[in-house]
Amino acid sequence: MSDAVKVALQVATSDEEIPPGAKWDAWVTAALAGAELDVRVTGCMTLRLVGRKESQHLNEMYRHKLGPTNVLAFAGAKSELPDAEDELGDLVICLPVVHDEAEAQGKSALAHLAHLVVHGTLHLAGYDHDNEAAAARMEALETKTMLKLGFPAPYESDDSQRIDDTINQG
Repeated sequence: MSDAVKVALQVATSDEEIPPGAKWDAWVTAALAGAELDVRVTGCMTLRLVGRKESQHLNEMYRHKLGPTNVLAFAGAKSELPDAEDELGDLVICLPVVHDEAEAQGKSALAHLAHLVVHGTLHLAGYDHDNEAAAARMEALETKTMLKLGFPAPYESDDSQRIDDTINQG
């Protein structure tokens, strides 16, 4: 269930342009609506678009993996105060990697960016793809959400489209 999540966008790169037509709030809301959550999700989320250097640094620091990655998800903290908003978390998306992957996969950059936002949002909502059953469930939700948003199914062409990401509790 989702009431309202406010998306704060940070653009920290000029390496690539943001594809025209990005609808951050709609993508996050659609992902949360499709997530079949037992609790209401409200509050805020930061979506940071970065270049290769920052993505590489974060990927090495938090995942101990070399090189930039397409999306990183960092879970937010739940507020202990009665009327305070929760922080859903932060998504960090490497815009140059989005463009490279979209081109390699024959997708529009906008569709791939939307998919990464949906995918990362589902991680923040508690989904993962650590085993085959969990991956199948998450991919089904992503596909359903992307189709609802008017985009093509994200996993139809091949397995090389798997998203390389993580969720960090902190």
